[in-house]
Amino acid sequence: MTKLKFLFDYGSPTTYLAWKRLPGLLERSGAALEPVPILLGAVFKATGNASPAMIPAKARWMFEDMALWAKVAGTTLAANPHFPVNTTRLMRGAVLAIDRGEFDAYSSAMFDGMWQDARDMGDATVVGQVLESAGLDPAAYAAAAEDTAIKDRLRASTEAAVAAGVFGAPSFFVGDRLFFGQDRMDFVEAALKGDLRA
Repeated sequence: MTKLKFLFDYGSPTTYLAWKRLPGLLERSGAALEPVPILLGAVFKATGNASPAMIPAKARWMFEDMALWAKVAGTTLAANPHFPVNTTRLMRGAVLAIDRGEFDAYSSAMFDGMWQDARDMGDATVVGQVLESAGLDPAAYAAAAEDTAIKDRLRASTEAAVAAGVFGAPSFFVGDRLFFGQDRMDFVEAALKGDLRA
């Protein structure tokens, strides 16, 4: 079975749009998802990149573009008044979620909390409420945010992503080939099916 590496950060609205499209892509391609949590801020710092939100003209264009993508996909995309949010604790939780076999439920809760319900996901109390509503254990995820081994694993996956050429999120790897952006998912699907050459 072909693997699709999905490099993500819950603070990225384009990654949220990608997340909503992933189930269909995986079903059509028969690929197995390999989720890779990364710290997008650290990737930006290491690569000299920056969030489009920091460039006013680009930010205006991008949010209009994302709204179009969301409309076409039938996905709710809310403007989060708390954005940008420090997602370090959320991303450490993603490491635990993978270990616990709760990745889908956890990621849906985090992405929806941020980009569908426009919650303040930088607030630990709010995150706990979101987790509880999703049937997940808030105490376990709060502990994970302080766990040295989990911190080290997230740091290592971020550093490995940069070393592999990643400069933003969402990023996908099919084999060694990097695809960046939710608007490249048709190319990702074609590559998974063996239909993309070059």
